[in-house]
Amino acid sequence: MKSPSGASGDPFQARPSLWAVVLAGGAGQRFWPLSTRARPKQLLPLATSRPLIVDTLARLDGLVPHERTLALCGDELVGPIREVTGLPAASILTESRPRGTGPVLARAAWEIARRDPGAAMVSLHADHFVESAEQLRETISAAVEVAVRERLLMTIAVPPDRPETGYGYLRPGVRLGAPGGRTAYRVAAFVEKPDADTAAKYVRQGFLWNSGIFVWSAGHFLEEVTACAPEIAAACGQLEAGDPDAFFRDAPRISVDKAVLERSDRVGCVEADFRWDDLGSWESYARNRQPDEDGNVRQGEVHAVEARGNVAAATSGRIVLLGAENLVVVQTDTATLVMPRELSHDLKRLLGELPPGLL
Repeated sequence: MKSPSGASGDPFQARPSLWAVVLAGGAGQRFWPLSTRARPKQLLPLATSRPLIVDTLARLDGLVPHERTLALCGDELVGPIREVTGLPAASILTESRPRGTGPVLARAAWEIARRDPGAAMVSLHADHFVESAEQLRETISAAVEVAVRERLLMTIAVPPDRPETGYGYLRPGVRLGAPGGRTAYRVAAFVEKPDADTAAKYVRQGFLWNSGIFVWSAGHFLEEVTACAPEIAAACGQLEAGDPDAFFRDAPRISVDKAVLERSDRVGCVEADFRWDDLGSWESYARNRQPDEDGNVRQGEVHAVEARGNVAAATSGRIVLLGAENLVVVQTDTATLVMPRELSHDLKRLLGELPPGLL
């Protein structure tokens, strides 16, 4: 696969211009019934008073100008995302068929290399929690420097504060110098989401969480796609022909981790020094909200009497918890969800058992 005409895969320049790619697709089913296909979680205020995607863009202020920011989503979300973010149409790339982060990031890198040869890019998900935007920006800047100097595909790695079965892990390898006193490594291995015992072992052994925040030269990433992911590279001829819809038709459904990062020997990481979380379920929502004295996390008009450890959100009407423990209760104007908190991570699977019309 060739880079776009006029684009260089060589990232060796004093300081390449930096672009941002915000991955904003997905239905957010683990936040149902608050999150729906028409208005998924990235458009909802689940971390602050602003939609998650707006929080994500705000973290880049002062680091990446809006004219070098791209959002990727399905066709049906273009209007809602433009409405909440104010991004122009040229800044939103559509994924005509869901194909995973491998093809999506190849498409984004191709577009960035076409518009700005030699540029670097940072990829962020629209549904993450980051406690310190300033520290995130500083970490991204450090990752850009290492990516340019070492010709590496970089990820932001997070020291785990608990055994977590819902995240991928990586094993740090050779230590690399990084600016600002930050710790950087070559990545020795990526590992899939583990079971509970394995996750506890990884934490003891110093493994890091793979945050899914990536930094690399757009041209270098395209070179690694060619070298490591021929199944994606074969479809990139459709981008050369100016037909991104055909690209997504021909590309396989695969994550960038499996397609490129696990196969490449040129992957590094910078260790985060800020608190990070993936807002992927009601349980993660609870982790990032202040509970009351009985451990209940509440949003909207929720009343609790002798109730403990519940997660309750009401956007329509009222919720009253009497003697309830460890439940998720969510009430909207279309549905009410009641389930044990321990099933929070299984919500997407359980929804598959319901009649389609209910969702």
